[in-house]
Amino acid sequence: MICQECGKKPATLHFTKIVGGEKTEFHICESCARERGEGIPGAPNGFSIHSLLSGLLDFDPTAAAGIGTKQGTIRCDECGLTYAQFSKIGRFGCSSCYRHFADRLDPLLKRVHGNTVHVGKIPKRSGGQIQYKREIEQLRKDLHARIEQEEFESAAHLRDRIRELERKIADL
Repeated sequence: MICQECGKKPATLHFTKIVGGEKTEFHICESCARERGEGIPGAPNGFSIHSLLSGLLDFDPTAAAGIGTKQGTIRCDECGLTYAQFSKIGRFGCSSCYRHFADRLDPLLKRVHGNTVHVGKIPKRSGGQIQYKREIEQLRKDLHARIEQEEFESAAHLRDRIRELERKIADL
């Protein structure tokens, strides 16, 4: 595909803008994108996933207010990274950061992905345990509903099925 601006170079950047419900697509080369001021991934002033996360983190009202912390600062015990630093750079300093910032990550992931649990496809060969865990989770919800409705016989069957699936997981 050729650049829509200069008509000479191959288009390497493809943008889709939706403004007021109207969709517009642009296919342009890097030099025309620079002239237009469009962000180029990986470029010094370009858009990156880190800037996306930093922007999302700025909208966290608990982070801005310092709620849940003594001085408004949560710090990783391993690497010393603060939540404010994480929100600026958009990445963690070590694997322990996940544990230290866990209470702040769930709302962020929910805002970015719409959920905090993966709900996509599962590989058939290696996904048996995941499928069993999903089934157990659903069965437990059903079990609690049956107990609330005082349907104890069907609740017992669900309990037995959960135990059977848990044994299968242990055998894997």
